[in-house]
Amino acid sequence: MEIPHRRFFCATLLLFLASFAVVYTVLHPSQLKPPHLLKTKVSGENHLRAVGNAAGAGAHSNTTAVTRKGENVKRKREKREEELARARASMRRVVLRDNRTVLSYRNDDDNFPTGSVYRNPRLFYRSYLEMEKVFKVYVYPDGDLPIVHDGPCKDLYSIEGRFLHQMEHEVGRFRTYDPNAAHVYYFPFSVTWMVKYLYIANYDVTPIQRFVADYVRGISTRHPFWNRTHGADHFMLACHDWGPHASRGDPFLYNTSIRVLCNANTSEGFNPQKDVTLPEIHLYGGEVNSKLLSPPPDSAPRPYLAFFAGGEHGSIRSTLLHHWKNRDNDIMQVHEYLPKGLDYYSFMLTSKFCLCPSGFEVASPRIVESIYAECVPVILSEHFVLPFSDVLQWDAFSVQINVSDIPRLKEILSAIPESEYWKLKQGVRAVRKHFTLNQPAKRFDVFHMILHSIWLRRLNIQLRYFYT
Repeated sequence: MEIPHRRFFCATLLLFLASFAVVYTVLHPSQLKPPHLLKTKVSGENHLRAVGNAAGAGAHSNTTAVTRKGENVKRKREKREEELARARASMRRVVLRDNRTVLSYRNDDDNFPTGSVYRNPRLFYRSYLEMEKVFKVYVYPDGDLPIVHDGPCKDLYSIEGRFLHQMEHEVGRFRTYDPNAAHVYYFPFSVTWMVKYLYIANYDVTPIQRFVADYVRGISTRHPFWNRTHGADHFMLACHDWGPHASRGDPFLYNTSIRVLCNANTSEGFNPQKDVTLPEIHLYGGEVNSKLLSPPPDSAPRPYLAFFAGGEHGSIRSTLLHHWKNRDNDIMQVHEYLPKGLDYYSFMLTSKFCLCPSGFEVASPRIVESIYAECVPVILSEHFVLPFSDVLQWDAFSVQINVSDIPRLKEILSAIPESEYWKLKQGVRAVRKHFTLNQPAKRFDVFHMILHSIWLRRLNIQLRYFYT
């Protein structure tokens, strides 16, 4: 009886010791996790939930930011249109002869336009002031030298490069670096440099048009502004004869955008309702000839009735040279090429009238040269929209003669009374500042007159009809 009992007791004791060893091992302090590690583990288990919450908060934040950005863009767009609406209203008051609004500026501004050379001097002045207050131009940064962001400054098409450089590097008031604050957008390419670097031969303008097409396509892909209006608030500027051909690279650029062109020929698609005439200014070596900087006083004699010298380019010049070349040289100095030793500008400064016939294209640098020389310009052209004709009354400082009347040129000019001639000459002197290139630009000079012409075109666009 005792032996079985001992065996049972030993077995029970062994089982108890084994159980104690297991419990001791599990519960020994060296095996227990400290509370902070247990907390870390719990936090680790909830990490995905925390990331999910953070992602949700981030998405909400991004959505809010995008919404705010969109609202900000919309506000700027509405502000632009409100600025234009206020400008139109201000100009409308001038038209309705609210003279008090305008005349208050007269004593404070030496540039207040007066005289018959302006179609409506008060309206022009009011419009110009409104432009100075609000007008902003965005210059696209896209494109590479030399065709983009550069242009000629020392040749026949100098105005193309001078405007570009003035817009990009010197003027601060009108340029904005915020495209959402702009009223118009400028394509800063040079058609003259396209012809220089891309043209091959045989008058093939395809490479030039392809460049323009690619440039506009790139702009429309990278920026939203072109597509919003089909380019109606965009402009290009070109003085080269092929400017109109280059604009055909994109149908909207040709038909919808503002094209600022020297070759402003209505028979070739120039539309004065939306396009702007660019005055052609020939800068030999980048400067106006020194003889034209200070014309002689009124008391200085001008013995010649009319002067022209130039190649037989186009049918109008052919007609002019056919009837007047080397005839009546005592008062009519008309030459194909000046004889050696005679000075072109000296003839301009000693002539009463300077003949400005179109060449192969309608524009001629002789118009601006005549104004500099205070030699009354005689316009011999067809289908040419004269520069700044929205503002300037060209009949007050020039003579326009039909091409069919070229055989009667001497008769027509001789019949102008001396008193009328002096009025015309005074008009030429009055508008000179509007055709003068200054560096830096000055109020009412040619740079600002070009901008003002663009401003007028932009005023006629109400973009809410384009936005969807």
